Amino acid sequence: MTLSDQKYGAAITLASLLVFTMGAALFLGYAPLGVADVLWALGGVGDERHVFIVQEIRLPRILLGAMVGGSLGLAGAAIQGLLRNPLADPSVIGISASAGLGAVVAIYYGFAAMAAIAIPVFAIGFSITAMLILVWLAGKDASILTLILAGVAISSLAAALTSLAMNLSDNPFSLNDIILWLLGSLANRSYTELFLAGPFMVVGWALLIAARGSLPALSLGEDAAASLGVDLRRLRLQIIFGAALSVGGSVAVSGAIGFVGLVAPHLVRPFVGHDPGRLLVPSAFAGALLLVLADIGVRVLPGETELKLGVVTALLGAPFFLWLIIYTRRSMR
Repeated sequence: MTLSDQKYGAAITLASLLVFTMGAALFLGYAPLGVADVLWALGGVGDERHVFIVQEIRLPRILLGAMVGGSLGLAGAAIQGLLRNPLADPSVIGISASAGLGAVVAIYYGFAAMAAIAIPVFAIGFSITAMLILVWLAGKDASILTLILAGVAISSLAAALTSLAMNLSDNPFSLNDIILWLLGSLANRSYTELFLAGPFMVVGWALLIAARGSLPALSLGEDAAASLGVDLRRLRLQIIFGAALSVGGSVAVSGAIGFVGLVAPHLVRPFVGHDPGRLLVPSAFAGALLLVLADIGVRVLPGETELKLGVVTALLGAPFFLWLIIYTRRSMR
C-alpha cells in the first residue's frame, strides 16, 4: 500500500468512525431516550421534550465538539509541520492563551452579560490581534526559532493578563464564570455559537489545508524549501492566521481545551507516514473523534456535577505528553 493509499484510507476510516460516534452520541445523555424517540425527534415530530433535547441540546453540542476537535487537530498538525517540532501545538505561538484572554475580558467587563455572542467575538478578535503582533515581533524574514520565542512571549503575557483579571475581579459571579469557562466545556452551547464561530473555523481550515503542498518542502529545512520555490513568509502567515482563525473560533465557544492539537497528529502519523502535508486532514478527523468521545464521557459519567471537558482532555493528554517527551529523548540517542 502506498503512502497516498494510507492517507486516504486513514482519513476515510477516521471519518467513518466520527460519523458513527456522532450518531451514537445522540442517544447518550442524562435523559434516557430510545432509538425511536431520537429518530422521531430528529424529524421534528413526537414528544416536544424529546425534540428539544435532541435538536436544541445534543445536536449542537455534538456538532460543535466535532468542529472544535477538528480545528485543534488540524491546527496542531499544521503548526508541528511549520515549526518542524512534534511537541508543538496551537498554544506554542500564543493562539489559545490570546483567545482565552479575549473571552475573559468579555466576562470581566460585563460584555458577556449584555450579549451572549460577546465571548466568541472577543476571543476571535484577540487571537487575530495576537497573531498580528506575532508577525510584527518576528519581523519580515523570521526564523522558526524567532516565531517560537515571540509566540511564547505572547502566550506568557496573555496568561499573566488573564490571571490579573481574575485577581482583580471583585464580582464573585464573574470570577466564577471566568474559572468555569477556562476549564473548557461544550455544555449549554447552542446554534448561536455554532453559526458565529463556524465561519471563522471554516476559513481557518481552508487556509491550513491549502498549505499542505508546501509543508513537505519545509521539512527539509528553510534553505532547502526556499530553493524549491516555497515562499516561506507567505507560508508562515498562511499557517499562523489559519490556526488563529480555527483555534480562536474553537476556544471562543468551548473554552480552554488542551492537548487535542498535540495528541491527534501523533495518533495518525504512523498510518500516513511522516509527510506533514498528508497529516493534516487525518489529524482533523482524529481531533474531532477524540473530542466527541471525550464529551460523551463527561456526559455519561455518573455524578451530580458534570466534569469539565478541558479537565478530561488534560488528564488524558498530560500522560501522553510525558510519554512523548521520553520517547523523543530515547529516539535521539
